Amino acid sequence: MTDPSKSISSETPTRWTLAGVSAARAAFGIIWAVDAYLAWRPAFAAHFVGYLQNASQGQPGYLHGWFAMWIAIVTPATGVFVWSTRLLETLIAIGLLAGLGRRWVYFAGMVFSLLVWSTAEGFSGPYVVGVANLGPSLAYLLVFATLWLCDRAVGRTPYSVDYYLERRWPRWQRFAESASSDILAREPAMLPWSEQGVAIAGIVIAIGLLASGIQSALDVPAATPDNAAAAVSPLSLASPTPEPQARDARLPPLLGDGDTVAVTLEATDATVKIANGVDYHAWTFGGSVPAPFLHVREGQTVQVTLVNHGMMAHSIDFHAAQVAPDVAYRSVDVGQTSTFSFVAKVPGAFIYHCGTPPVLLHMGNGMYGALIVDPIKPLPPADASYVIEQGEWYTAQVEGNVMAGDYGKMTAGKPDEIVFNGVAFQYKDHPLPVKVGKRVRLYVIDAGPNLYSAFHVIGGMFEAVYPDGDAAHALSGVSTYPLAPGEGAVFDVALAEPGKYAFVDHAMRDMEMGAVGLLDATP
Repeated sequence: MTDPSKSISSETPTRWTLAGVSAARAAFGIIWAVDAYLAWRPAFAAHFVGYLQNASQGQPGYLHGWFAMWIAIVTPATGVFVWSTRLLETLIAIGLLAGLGRRWVYFAGMVFSLLVWSTAEGFSGPYVVGVANLGPSLAYLLVFATLWLCDRAVGRTPYSVDYYLERRWPRWQRFAESASSDILAREPAMLPWSEQGVAIAGIVIAIGLLASGIQSALDVPAATPDNAAAAVSPLSLASPTPEPQARDARLPPLLGDGDTVAVTLEATDATVKIANGVDYHAWTFGGSVPAPFLHVREGQTVQVTLVNHGMMAHSIDFHAAQVAPDVAYRSVDVGQTSTFSFVAKVPGAFIYHCGTPPVLLHMGNGMYGALIVDPIKPLPPADASYVIEQGEWYTAQVEGNVMAGDYGKMTAGKPDEIVFNGVAFQYKDHPLPVKVGKRVRLYVIDAGPNLYSAFHVIGGMFEAVYPDGDAAHALSGVSTYPLAPGEGAVFDVALAEPGKYAFVDHAMRDMEMGAVGLLDATP
């Protein structure tokens, strides 16, 4: 006849098993405590919605509604979600470290990790790992599930606060334990103090292994700058057949002749061309990248109306304005409108762009344009005037010839294209017409968002460079002029002979990546 006590004893986990499971839990608790610490930093709150917006990039079409729903839910109540995340992560970290309320800690951790993975990491977004689409939070979910299964197998453990609470209040078992009543009836064994040092060493090793695994997950996005060569670039997808027409680069007429002019800009998502035959899911003002070119006169009051028909909050920042940014440049929620005005006091070529954090993501996805301010004292008359806005595209393939933004590439400053007026090589395919010997005026703005430009016309010399649009400040004898991200200048050139003259960013890499066009000089 079998002795029941021996049967139970033979199934009782060893002291080392209990210590090992508890060590893994505590090690994971340290990793989670680091996550909780990062969540309490100001940058987490500042970029909270940005994480969702970034994750929505590169997703297949059938998931757009899922991410749009979460962005619409979170954006109006960002503070609530930020503080809820902070508190939940902190409580989970405490529960793991102390072994307190383990059953519900594991359950909450699994649900929370799955939610984070499905909204800010997983599927085909920018934080996934390899072809398995494994984000860090999915790795967390698997660890929580493993700890829960181990707890079901081993039952109570003396290396937890739960154990001591259960001894004083037996009903605590219902809240803390996942094992069956038979397993919970066992009395767990603790390692002798002589073996505690080995157990502590095991915890240290477990921490190292977990930290290494989690860090590996965090450091391997879908396409990093180091492995960008293996990713699909828009230039590799570009068709040899040019698009039918290029963006109209001609300086548009003045918005109006009166003392006050009005402009309405609509923030909206749109699919735009970034190379021949290659599309990009962009965030835009007015459905184009760059946004509409605006033309005013020095001293005019510009009344701006921003209407947000996009999927998230947006704002608008005019470098030609001198206004309080916390008032005029405030973020506008979806479906809302903001208005402000400023006086264009300084002449020149200026950028305007979205200023909602993370600004890099909004500008990198196409939210920039140009405002040209004519001086009261006119510059010498020009036969032709063009606006050239240099920008950068940081891409990840969505499907086929459709691209979206890659925030990892944006933060690393590793673009896939450098473009004039949004599309690589478009003015090489469709040269800008000029007349031999006639003054051509180029309003050039470096929209960035990251890289400098060295503007140059091959075969030509600038008759004048106006750093601020003031004729009294003109520079002469200049062949190449640098522009910082966000900076603009006005260039005059007259070409002496018929021919095709390339205008380029003289950083040769940038020219090879699309920043080149042609001036077609004819008699």
